[in-house]
Amino acid sequence: MNGLASSRLALGFSSAGHSFAHLLMLLYPTVVLSLEGAWDMPFSDLITLMLAGQVLFGVMAIPAGWLGDRWSAPGMMTVFFIGTGGACVATGFAEGPLSMAVGLAGIGFFAAIYHPVGIAWVTRSPILRGRALGINGVFGSLGTAGGAVVAGSLATWFGWQWAFFVPGAICVAVGIGLLAAILLGAADDPHEEARAAPHESSRGDMMRGGLVLLSTIALSGMVYQSTSFAMPKLFDQRLDGVVDTAAGIGVLVSVVYGVSALAQLVGGWLADRYDPKRVYALFWVLQVPFLLLAAGLVGPVLVPVAAFMVLTNTILVPAENSLFARFTPPAWRGTAFGVKFLVSLGVSAASVPLVAEMFRFSGDFHIMLYVLAGFALAGGVAALALPSRGAVMPVAQPAE
Repeated sequence: MNGLASSRLALGFSSAGHSFAHLLMLLYPTVVLSLEGAWDMPFSDLITLMLAGQVLFGVMAIPAGWLGDRWSAPGMMTVFFIGTGGACVATGFAEGPLSMAVGLAGIGFFAAIYHPVGIAWVTRSPILRGRALGINGVFGSLGTAGGAVVAGSLATWFGWQWAFFVPGAICVAVGIGLLAAILLGAADDPHEEARAAPHESSRGDMMRGGLVLLSTIALSGMVYQSTSFAMPKLFDQRLDGVVDTAAGIGVLVSVVYGVSALAQLVGGWLADRYDPKRVYALFWVLQVPFLLLAAGLVGPVLVPVAAFMVLTNTILVPAENSLFARFTPPAWRGTAFGVKFLVSLGVSAASVPLVAEMFRFSGDFHIMLYVLAGFALAGGVAALALPSRGAVMPVAQPAE
C-alpha cells in the first residue's frame, strides 16, 4: 500500500479512536445525573466511582505505547476499539456501585491504549504534522462533546444503561473494521520506518524540552479533566430554569465542547506556520481570564464563557503534541507518548477527588475554578522555558 494511502488510513482510524477514547470515558459524568435518583446516592459519592478508571487510563499508557513501538500500532488500535467498546457494553449491566466501578475501570484500562499509540501513529511524518494533529484533535474534541449529549439523550429516553450499550457496540464494530483492514494488508505498521527516521532535536534540547513539557502536560491534564468532569453538574446548578433534564444539560455541554473542536484546526495551522512554543505559551495564558470569569457567573452567559474556557485549552493541543514529537526519538515515540499521557491522565486522575472534595466543601465549583486559573498561569510561565526551534539532527541513533 502506498505511503499516502496508508497515512490517510492511519489518520482516519486514529481520529475515530480519538473520538471514542474521550466519548466513552466521559459518558459517566452525565449518567451520574440519572443515577443520583435511581440509586439514591449523592453526586460526591457517585463521581468517585470513576477514580480507578481514570488511574488506569493514565497508568496503562506506558505499556500500551511500548507495545505499539515493539509490536504493532494497528494491532494495538484494534485491541483498543474492541476492548474499550466491550468494556463499555459490560458497564451497562452494572447493578450497583461496585460493579459500576469495575466496569469504568475496564473502560479506562483499554482506553489507555489510544493516546500513546494513536497519536504516535499520526506523528510519524513531520510534514504538516500540525495539520494532521489538528484534524485528529477535532475528532477528540467531538468525542468529548458527544459524551454528554449521547449519555444524556440515551439515559433520558431509554434508561442510563443504554448510554453504555449503544456507543460501546459501535466502538467494537469499528475495531472489527480495522482488523479487516489489517488482514487485507491495507494498514501498514510504521515502527520499522520510525527506527530509521532522524532525530528532530539535539539530545540537550530533548532533555530540556521533555522535562518542561511534562510539567505543563500535568497542569493541562488537571485543567481539562477537572472542567470536563464538573461541567454537567456546574450547568445543572448555574442554569437552573434554563434546562431541567439530563438531555438538555448534555446538549449544552456538547455545544461547549463542539465549539472548541474546530479550534484545533486553527491550532494545527498555527503550529505549522509559527513557532509552536509561542503558540503554546500564548494559549496557556489566555485560559486564565475565562476560568476566573466562569467561577462567578450564573445564568445563560455562563455557556459562551465556558466555551471560550475550553477553547483556549484545546486549541494548544496540536502545538503541544508537535513539540513533544520534536523532543522525542522517533523509534521510541509511542513509549514517549505513553509517558506523556501517563503524566497527563494519571496526574489528572487527581481531578476526580478534586472535583468531589471541592463540591463537598463549598457545594459549588467556584473555588476549584480559581485553583485551575492558577494552574493555567503556571503553565504559561513554564512554556516560555521550552527550547526554540532548532535544526534537525542528520543522523539517526538506532534503537537498542
